[in-house]
Amino acid sequence: MGVVYYANYFVWFEIGRTDFCRQHGFAYSDMEKHDGLCIIVAEARCRYKAPARYDDEIEVRTCLREMRRRVLTFGYEVYRVATDEMLAEGETVHVIVDREGKPRPLPEKYRTLFETGPKAGSRRPESELRSL
Repeated sequence: MGVVYYANYFVWFEIGRTDFCRQHGFAYSDMEKHDGLCIIVAEARCRYKAPARYDDEIEVRTCLREMRRRVLTFGYEVYRVATDEMLAEGETVHVIVDREGKPRPLPEKYRTLFETGPKAGSRRPESELRSL
């Protein structure tokens, strides 16, 4: 059939989110190591518009839609690079928790990094290119 497995879109969302954090000046793993905090997924959704096919080059455009005290909402759009056709759009809602799983506020340093935008020298502002 040559169509990409539907659950791969959620993996691409995670890659886009991780890259989004890097572009804004920090690695997600540093938040875990240095602050003892995790960003856990509370909700995830994806609306499929057209199939991605094997060997397609795709682009995942990631944005931070909402930033509350303990909750972050990321939005995603997945495009086929060759045609700029939107293949899917989605959203994930995350809760910031400590190592014991208790909700905690997002530290001000991360809030500031998100608010100031991508850092100079980031590869692609707010996107991640992947080849299937």
